[in-house]
Amino acid sequence: MKKIATFNANSIRSREGIILDWMRRHDPDILCIQETKVQDQDFPMAPYEDAGYHVSFRGQKAYNGVAIISKDIPDSVQCGFLDAGPVDDTRLMHASFGPLHIVNTYVPQGREVDHEMFQYKLRWFERLTNYFTQGFEKDDLLLWTGDMNVARTPDDVHNPSERELHVCFHADARKAFESCIAWGFEDVLRKHHPEPGQFTFFDYRTPNAAKRGLGWRIDYIFTTPALTEKCTDAVIDVEPRLLEKPSDHTFLVAEFDL
Repeated sequence: MKKIATFNANSIRSREGIILDWMRRHDPDILCIQETKVQDQDFPMAPYEDAGYHVSFRGQKAYNGVAIISKDIPDSVQCGFLDAGPVDDTRLMHASFGPLHIVNTYVPQGREVDHEMFQYKLRWFERLTNYFTQGFEKDDLLLWTGDMNVARTPDDVHNPSERELHVCFHADARKAFESCIAWGFEDVLRKHHPEPGQFTFFDYRTPNAAKRGLGWRIDYIFTTPALTEKCTDAVIDVEPRLLEKPSDHTFLVAEFDL
């Protein structure tokens, strides 16, 4: 059995205590982190290595950053896109563990619908689809996870009628996201929890958002069918969002018969 989780830390140094405590209690085999917000030379490796984990990371000062924390040392790690566009190596990491492939992404948020970064976000999903096409087969044991900065459906945001023009729920963002998912992925949380109200992100600006259930589902674990068949459970753990000085996201975890 393998337990694989994802968490947008919104600064891995600020959330170190929350992450390590969660890892001690839940014992994940692999934890994917987004928004580490730290340049590589300052990454806090020691606490995770002391806990028995290997850490692969790529980051920059104050923004972005991805990491994969794993019990096993990966066979290979590659960061960023391989096409002719911007590399974006602090937003995408691929690690392989034998036949298992983990792709950890921090998708651009987009800022505003009329901002150039929103168009960059849409192109990012197109590039990611091509990345999967060029690098993988659809029968691979492939897991794609991270902060996607899109709520898929009205069930994935607490006030959908008020968010139609938001960069994380706009029709164009959802279309681009679904096109990428259609490459060959399944949503493992929905396999086990099809009911609404499953949220991973709770805005700091909304008072007591997590306690009130006023959130978004923008963090996901997607798997190819061969891996979906092996998924025995998937849950969102809201408790870390209720702690003092939390990230605005919380942990999503899936278990696999591997």
